[in-house]
Amino acid sequence: MTEEFAVHLDGGMLEYFRDIAHEMVARFGISYAEAIARINERYEGAEISPYPDLMCHESAAFWAFGLYYFPDASGRLPSGDEDDDEGLDMSTLRVRPAPPGGSRFWPRG
Repeated sequence: MTEEFAVHLDGGMLEYFRDIAHEMVARFGISYAEAIARINERYEGAEISPYPDLMCHESAAFWAFGLYYFPDASGRLPSGDEDDDEGLDMSTLRVRPAPPGGSRFWPRG
C-alpha cells in the first residue's frame, strides 16, 4: 500500500489522490481522515496505473463529488465545473455514509 491509501500508487497518483481528499475536506467540511477512508473504501485493491492514469482526465473535484454524494434521481452528480453543474440542485443530493470509524479504511495513527 502507499502511504495512507489502501491502493498501490506511484508518486504522481499519490499526489492526485491527496488532491481528491483535500477537495472533499474543502467542499464538504469533513476531516482529512474521513476523506481518506472514503477513498480507501472505493479504491481498495484497485489497479491504478502510474501518473497520469486515465482517471486524471477528470478533476479531483469530479471524483470528490462521486465519493461523497449519491447521484440525483436522473443519475447526475456535480462535476465541480460551474457551467456543467448549472441547474443541478445540490440540496437534493444524498450523502453517502462514511465507512465505519475504526474500520480498515481509516488511516492509522
